[in-house]
Amino acid sequence: MPLSNVNPDAYSALLEEKVAKVKTLLLPYSPPPPLVVESSPTAFRLRAEFRMWHEGDELSYVMFRKGDPKTPVPIEVFPIACLDIQLLMPRLQSRLKANALLRQKLFQVEFLSTLAGDTLITLIYHRKLDEEWDKQARLLASELKVEIVGRSRKQKRILARDYVEESLPINNRTYCYRQYEQAFTQPNGRVNIRMIEWACECTAELEGDLLELYCGNGNFTLPLAEHFNQVIATELSKTSIRAARENLESNGIKNVQMVRLSAEEVTQAMGGERTFRRLADLPQELADYQLKTVFVDPPRAGLDSGTEKMVATFDSIIYISCNPETLARNLASLSGSHRIEKFALFDQFPYTEHMECGVLLIKN
Repeated sequence: MPLSNVNPDAYSALLEEKVAKVKTLLLPYSPPPPLVVESSPTAFRLRAEFRMWHEGDELSYVMFRKGDPKTPVPIEVFPIACLDIQLLMPRLQSRLKANALLRQKLFQVEFLSTLAGDTLITLIYHRKLDEEWDKQARLLASELKVEIVGRSRKQKRILARDYVEESLPINNRTYCYRQYEQAFTQPNGRVNIRMIEWACECTAELEGDLLELYCGNGNFTLPLAEHFNQVIATELSKTSIRAARENLESNGIKNVQMVRLSAEEVTQAMGGERTFRRLADLPQELADYQLKTVFVDPPRAGLDSGTEKMVATFDSIIYISCNPETLARNLASLSGSHRIEKFALFDQFPYTEHMECGVLLIKN
């Protein structure tokens, strides 16, 4: 997103345009009027990454315009980043410039922060890192009061930890999350809270057990678990599964079973097409669960055709989408068996065309 697009004074008008576009796109599926959740116009992103540009003694954060990957655009300020990242950027830049070892062949910097005030910086290099790098990076981490991880080809150096700790207040309870660097996390923390609360509101009249696909680090899983008897949550990423299990344990949640399966594999298991040893640790047979609701938060490509058919067998579907186009494609099929009961729009990405959507589908 070009920073020239960032215009807080025009935020409301830009949001109205996006809302109108998504409403028009989904109109054929007769959604009710949507709940629209706004973002803060600035300081909303908890993640940021920049290429580092070396020119003589200068060291700059840069980005590249779409269609012009060779011309660096220096980034002096980054108003969409959270305040912790904004404040850290110039401090880190000045210290890297003054340290020949830490800046040598430094290629990229990534920031990961939380609403709880925990921040991790990943420094990515085009050279091998050694114990002297560790020593200098530890001093820098101590000075900036952050965690630092170093990466280069086939190398990852963890000085203390490679994750941040997040705390999210959801419906009168605070949930604690461990978020690993370079694993997926929701970028807009406050909008994410409203998404989770909306998903929980969708469960008010639902019964039985829950199947969750693409559960990530348990962002939705933990609060949703309070609303169902049992939950089977699935995810393919090893890092995300690890985080989700740690998050379940730290929050004392006992009714969730984590299984490392892709959506396609879950579809095969549900249809009896394949038997997976990874399901052997479930306390009961998959067929013995009362799986009446499915929660999905797929990548931008949406649900594949097989998964689409599988979720259509559920009484209720809670669908969070980061791509209205693929949501519309899935709804073209699902609307034959389900109606949209609830509809919400979450502006996770101000000043872009992207809009996060939520629909609750109930079987006809």
